[in-house]
Amino acid sequence: MTATKPAQTTFTPAAVPATLQRIILTGFMGAGKTSVGRLLAEQLGWAFLDLDEHLETRANATIPELFARDGEARFRRIESSALANALSHTHTVIALGGGAPEQLTNRLLLEQTPNTHIIFLDAPFPVLFDRCMLQSFASPDHIRPLLASPEQAEARFLTRQPIYRRLARLTLSTADLTTQQAVDQLLSSLTTEN
Repeated sequence: MTATKPAQTTFTPAAVPATLQRIILTGFMGAGKTSVGRLLAEQLGWAFLDLDEHLETRANATIPELFARDGEARFRRIESSALANALSHTHTVIALGGGAPEQLTNRLLLEQTPNTHIIFLDAPFPVLFDRCMLQSFASPDHIRPLLASPEQAEARFLTRQPIYRRLARLTLSTADLTTQQAVDQLLSSLTTEN
C-alpha cells in the first residue's frame, strides 16, 4: 500500500448511515489497516484506534516484549481485553491486529457489537510480506515476531484468510491501491448502504 495521497475527494461524513458507530478493519499484517484506518477516520471526522497500539499502552509493553515475556497464548488474552475496551468507543475506526479474529472470543465480541461494520483488507501473501519487510527495514519499531519464518507466516496467512472473509461484510483488495484509493472505495461502499 503506497502512502501517496492523490488530490482529496469531496466527502460528506453525514452520508454514512446514521446508525453506524464503528468501522473495524481486519486483515493480515501489511494489508494497510493502520494507514487506511487513519485516513478513513480523518475523512469521516471520527477517532482512530489501532488495537495493537491500544494494547501496548494498556500493557505498558510492546507486542514483541509481550510475546517474548508471556508467549502468544497470554498475549491473545490481553488482546481480547483490549478489544472489548476498544469496542466501547463510538464514531471510531478500529484497526485490528492480524491475529485478533483467530480467537473465538474476539469474533463473538465483533459479531455481537451492534452498529459495527467489519471490512477485510486483502492482498496476496507476497505483497503483504514485502510491505512488512520494508516497514521493518525502515523502522525497528515495526518488527513483527510472527514473520521470523516466512513459511510459518504464510501458513498463518492461509489459515486466517477464511476467518477474515467470514467475519467481514466487505472485502477490499489493497494490492494495487494507494491509501487514498482504498479509502475512497470504502467510503463509496459505506454511503451506498444509506
